[in-house]
Amino acid sequence: MSFNIENYKLIIFDCDGVILDSNKIKTNAFYKSAESFGKDAATALVEYHTCNGGISRYEKFTYFLEKVISCLNIEEQKAYLDKLLTDYASFVKQGLLSCSITQELDVLREKTKDACWIIASGGDQNELREVFRKRGIASLFDGGIFGSPDDKYLILQREIDRIKPQGPILFLGDSKYDYEVAKHNDIDFIFIHQWTEVKGWAQWVEQEQIKSASEVRDIITFETSM
Repeated sequence: MSFNIENYKLIIFDCDGVILDSNKIKTNAFYKSAESFGKDAATALVEYHTCNGGISRYEKFTYFLEKVISCLNIEEQKAYLDKLLTDYASFVKQGLLSCSITQELDVLREKTKDACWIIASGGDQNELREVFRKRGIASLFDGGIFGSPDDKYLILQREIDRIKPQGPILFLGDSKYDYEVAKHNDIDFIFIHQWTEVKGWAQWVEQEQIKSASEVRDIITFETSM
């Protein structure tokens, strides 16, 4: 099966683990945010987070309060949710401003100059836009930078309908959730594994016959064995 990155008219990127080396930063932030509930509870949140990469922090903390810390009433859940989100954002912010950015984005942007680029992330949308602006890469994503509280299913459906690309679409992600979103929208997908936290990813991509690459720049000269 042939592959040419220049054929794509819309390229959708996940952020954490694809554009930014931020997965471990966020995993640690989930643990620290929940640590006051006890180590077992914090560990349970981290396990849920790593098994559900790609969904928003809002969903993960809601699950934590409803299923792990299950003795709270509705008002208590709301109060704790607000605090968890605030603490998490504080822990994450500095890490996002200092972590590594995937290499040769400018080279890929030049090679795909006829394509529209967007970010579709589980991260907070306002936070992402600020980080990308401060790190000097926001302008690469001419189609926009999108994140939670909207989920990726909604983001992709809405933005594909808005952009109406006149050609094929590619999604680059590092989670099983990213793959499911791409599959739901019937678009091409490449699994980026350099910074992924998916356990057993190599066996999974082989079983599902999913194209994979170590890092984003690899797709500049990507060749598929499928």
